[in-house]
Amino acid sequence: MTTDANASPNPDRLSDAAAPPYGGGDPYADYRAAEFPFTALTDLADRRLGGAVVAANDELFAERENLLLPEPAGFRPHTFGNKGQLMDGWETRRRRGAGPDRPHPAAADHDWVLIRLGVPGVVHGVVVDTAHFRGNHPLGIAVEGAELPGTPGPEELLAPETVWHSLVPRSPVRGHAANGFAVADRARFTHLRLSQYPDGGIARFRVHGEARPDPAWLAALGTFDLAAIENGGAVEAASDRFFSDPANLALPGKSRAMGDGWETRRRRDGGHDWVRLRLAGRGAVRAVEIDTGYYVGNAAGWAALSGRDALGADPEEWFELVPRTRLRPDTVHRLLPEAPRPVTHVRLDVFPDGGIARLRLYGGLV
Repeated sequence: MTTDANASPNPDRLSDAAAPPYGGGDPYADYRAAEFPFTALTDLADRRLGGAVVAANDELFAERENLLLPEPAGFRPHTFGNKGQLMDGWETRRRRGAGPDRPHPAAADHDWVLIRLGVPGVVHGVVVDTAHFRGNHPLGIAVEGAELPGTPGPEELLAPETVWHSLVPRSPVRGHAANGFAVADRARFTHLRLSQYPDGGIARFRVHGEARPDPAWLAALGTFDLAAIENGGAVEAASDRFFSDPANLALPGKSRAMGDGWETRRRRDGGHDWVRLRLAGRGAVRAVEIDTGYYVGNAAGWAALSGRDALGADPEEWFELVPRTRLRPDTVHRLLPEAPRPVTHVRLDVFPDGGIARLRLYGGLV
């Protein structure tokens, strides 16, 4: 879609839901940001976890896959393709009514996308981000969830027998804004359907919640990474999030750059940094990997690993799994706990500060 950056807003057509046309400078300067309590939880639809947009009824102006890109949406004004301004999001064509006497779309008309979660789970909230969609954002949205086994395609997801649960009823959204919606349903879902009324553009879609992978699959694996988000692990808390998100520690694959791990600010107080993780379940950690990939002059100097068994005789006791160990820059460190014992949580302490790319805790459920 196109916007004349020099046009003056028409007060008769703008409301709190709209955003003024882009006037130059920082395109995020007038972005309506917001804090939501559920955004500290895992984004279950993260493309890096295997999330995907499997189908859409329309994507004429901008591709559906943009919805799940991990980075914030970008904007380059006056960058046109054959169909209009290039937008970093999902954008559909303008809907029309039935004819000249009814030129406007009907109240129920809408566009939709089907999303496969990277990790099935319980959704606590979603963010419908309309960044840079100012006069072309939807009037409202709705979100539904379904749980299907295996790898269903659009035919199965859209079949009449598929049961869809309402997670977010039809609700208004604002343009160029982070629109957050809490979800009360605590059922497990594998797929979501995002609908927008009647048409328009959405930059990013985030699905925050608790991972609930298939327990039969984990049992079949036997030994797996108990800390991995894709297996149901989660970062619960950390002493510092200054440079990057500690949840990066538990992402799949190797880090791709220094910003793809967990890095803290430089400490000047004589203390140290730490991160606490909840494991996929009660398990015995038999092998540990601490990867400082891409951290060259700012890797953590030493690290120690402790465990806690919330289901044990002393659920608050922390005990040593790996003693304080010297770390090297840009290196994978493979460490073996002396006596594996059941744990539900672990704490990685780094001394005094610095960066860790990935933490892997290999073991099995007990």
